[in-house]
Amino acid sequence: MTDDIQKPLSYKDSGVDIEAGNRLVQRIKGIAARTRIPGVLGGLGGFGALFEIPLDRFREPVLVSGTDGVGTKLKLAFELGRHDTVGIDLVAMCVNDILVSGAEPLYFLDYFATGVLDVGVAARVIAGIGKGCELAGAALVGGETAEMPGMYPDGEYDLAGFCVGIVEKSRIIDGSRIKSGDKLLGIASSGPHSNGYSLIRKVLEREKSPFDQVLAGRPLADQLIEPTRIYAGAVKQLLKFVDVHGFAHITGGGITENLPRILPDFKAAMIDLNSWILPPVFSWLKEQGGMEDREMLRTFNCGIGMIVCVGREDESEALRCLEQSGETVYRIGSIADSDEKPACVEFRT
Repeated sequence: MTDDIQKPLSYKDSGVDIEAGNRLVQRIKGIAARTRIPGVLGGLGGFGALFEIPLDRFREPVLVSGTDGVGTKLKLAFELGRHDTVGIDLVAMCVNDILVSGAEPLYFLDYFATGVLDVGVAARVIAGIGKGCELAGAALVGGETAEMPGMYPDGEYDLAGFCVGIVEKSRIIDGSRIKSGDKLLGIASSGPHSNGYSLIRKVLEREKSPFDQVLAGRPLADQLIEPTRIYAGAVKQLLKFVDVHGFAHITGGGITENLPRILPDFKAAMIDLNSWILPPVFSWLKEQGGMEDREMLRTFNCGIGMIVCVGREDESEALRCLEQSGETVYRIGSIADSDEKPACVEFRT
């Protein structure tokens, strides 16, 4: 008979390194500090983040919240080994959604989950989240880093984001004031943003396309990993000068699915597809995938990341404001009456 004395187990033996997590927290604190804005109470490390509602600026404040992820664009980041910008994507997808209501972003939280924590990679991702928060004018007030051995393949992680903004109740933008004759302005995207990457990856796989091939002077990899544009600054400036009737974030589902979400019944958005030039990366995807226009328009943003609806009399001023904010803007169409109760989009060439 032998006495086998087993070694006492530790959390690290199961694959979770508490010290690595602590090192990451220390690196995150500096990132969060750079995003601090009035209203933030305390710092990182508590069980919950505190934010004081700015009642000096709002009489009837309404909080607007949104959550999203980066989707399978992360697979591209893993393949390329480029983790610096997916955090910007994460912030952008959440912030751009709440902007549609006319909200001003207040604060952001993230969720980073992985099998084995690589502090260097995680720090690069979270630095991107911090950069996105700076671009959005939101405070990074907290988050969660989950190390879960066996849940994710080596070298991979997943992201989720949560954003809260604020809007005066009387100034909520919900599309109800959109009327026939209103004009539609399209704000340019920076690329596919964070949508349609399952199809993009299918094209890359089927065509065996090299990432270093050049499209319009830029490597394909750079164009596909380009972070989602954050429209917070431009929207905030626009709302100071223009009575906006509606915003549509052109996210998953493209113009086809997203623009009708803000339109009243018996209204149609008439979109002129000749009013902007399809960016090279989308032309390449269309050609390589043999896709019809219908499939492109309901999958990708096709170069338009946000659509603004304004009265005919405000079109020129809205265009001026957006361009002064550094955006590329196109006059892409107008609103018309429709015999159909569900709102719709009609594309014209």
